[in-house]
Amino acid sequence: MKEYILLIIKGMIIGLANVIPGVSGGTLMITLGIYEQVIDTISHFFKNFKKNLKFIIPLGIGVVLSLLVFSKIIGISLDKYPFATTLFFLGLIIGGLPIIVRNLNKNKDSKKVSNYIIAFLSFAFIILFAMLKSGSDINLNVSFLGLVLLFIVGVVAAGTMVIPGISGSFVLMLLGYYKPIIDTVRNITDFSLIGHNIIILGSFGIGVLVGIIGVAKLIELLLKKFETKTYYAVFGFVLASCIAIIKPLFSINLGIGEIVIGILLLLIGTFCSYKLSNI
Repeated sequence: MKEYILLIIKGMIIGLANVIPGVSGGTLMITLGIYEQVIDTISHFFKNFKKNLKFIIPLGIGVVLSLLVFSKIIGISLDKYPFATTLFFLGLIIGGLPIIVRNLNKNKDSKKVSNYIIAFLSFAFIILFAMLKSGSDINLNVSFLGLVLLFIVGVVAAGTMVIPGISGSFVLMLLGYYKPIIDTVRNITDFSLIGHNIIILGSFGIGVLVGIIGVAKLIELLLKKFETKTYYAVFGFVLASCIAIIKPLFSINLGIGEIVIGILLLLIGTFCSYKLSNI
């Protein structure tokens, strides 16, 4: 029972990460110590069906609960308390760094120059990605073309959700689909729009499923054939994502109280992530 509760909590943290532009769900899967298990479960779901169900169901419940219950709260927190909210999620990433470092040093070839080059390139890619501007919002509709585009956007966004360091929600912002999708999720209980919302989220959700499976297969292959190099790339992704999510904070005027609360939440997030990743 304890294991299921922990998986639900981890799922809720991952769900929250996918709501916030700039925070990577893939990064938090790593820092929570479940990344490889998620990839293996998705890639071989029917091979160990019962075992995989016991893992994916509580994790999925946590993600869905987080999206339904906290999407509005997180939106308000980011609007009113962006500094403190962002530092809490930064702490969640920092607290899991030791588990990534352990994976870097597992093999004899970990100190090769090529590994450092890969880490630098992945770091630079995320920094450049974070500097991109978001696009204008799209008006969602249930036309054939609109639903096909939603499916494609779902595939792209899901792929980036699985890759550490890249924020799926930020990709949605770049494409102009972030706010429309979030608004649809928030209004899922509006019975006057329930048919429209189900069709929209259904098309997007199928794309998400296809994207997650495709990218999971690719990452599984990379971890099998190039484990050390893959983890160095991941390390670069994660370090860059720390910089990317605090970049918007430099334009905020802060008081002493806000700074103190932000630092406290950073420490709390770091502690929670470190403990969860080692359970």
